[in-house]
Amino acid sequence: MTANRPPVRRLDTYSLRLFIAVARSGSIARAAETEHIASSALSRRLSDLEHAFGTALLVRSPRGVVLTEAGRRVFERGMQIDEELQGLVREVQEQGDEVRGTVRLYANMSAVVGFLPEKLSQFRARYPHVRISLHEADTREVLRACLDDRADVGVGVAVPPASGLDAWYFASDPLQVVIPPGHALAAHGAVDFAQVLAHPLIGVHQGGALDRMLHERAEALQQRFNPEVSLSSFDAVCRMVEAGLGIAVVPQSAVAGYGGSAGFVLRPLAEPWAQRELHLYALRRQPQLRTTQALLQVLQGGAEQLPG
Repeated sequence: MTANRPPVRRLDTYSLRLFIAVARSGSIARAAETEHIASSALSRRLSDLEHAFGTALLVRSPRGVVLTEAGRRVFERGMQIDEELQGLVREVQEQGDEVRGTVRLYANMSAVVGFLPEKLSQFRARYPHVRISLHEADTREVLRACLDDRADVGVGVAVPPASGLDAWYFASDPLQVVIPPGHALAAHGAVDFAQVLAHPLIGVHQGGALDRMLHERAEALQQRFNPEVSLSSFDAVCRMVEAGLGIAVVPQSAVAGYGGSAGFVLRPLAEPWAQRELHLYALRRQPQLRTTQALLQVLQGGAEQLPG
């Protein structure tokens, strides 16, 4: 039978450093002055540390503080831990200005297809010692990955960023209607969404951000967005349109590689909401990891941070 173990509590290395300063000086007030922190704040840190260990580390009195037996053990091991951490800091700083490591990038399908290949090529040329771990995901999953710290940088459709995320403009990616040559809508300069809904449709990524948007916009017109077939890639959608099986609404970036194709024509979707943007997202940190900063710098291209 396995004995019950006490829960493991998270230790704060800064609080441990403050405890060491108090133990060395024998006074909370003197340690607070040395560490440039208010005495009340330092006392709270010590209380939190004692709570984490589940026992008293100090005996407090008007004459100062005295270590308990547990406090002496924490002081001895704490100094070792602090020295190791300071050594780690020095090792990292001694690497110089060269950026190394892995950066985790989550991006939606249109960004992966239309914008990222050239940007990531630039990044690799500038930072050859940084590995890019790229994951394609729906915009909702991109945001969730950033919030869960599974992604360092995210690229997705512009939405109000959740609390704790920073956002930057990345690219304009308006929606286009992909139409076979000779189709009735091919003669139009721009196409209303209501006109699109009157024809057989090819969908993409069922349940994804674009699919959900088109369903919602159709409902607002009291109509249904009901694709006859839904595919998982923009290439497959364009091939179906070329074969005359229907028309499709896709981001402009998704068909950028088909420029000059005789298999279909493109027409702007004549709706204000079709002028969509892609944004960059990152978990709010100060400072950001150097690999994250480097990737954001390349992807932003001088863009301003959006209000969060």
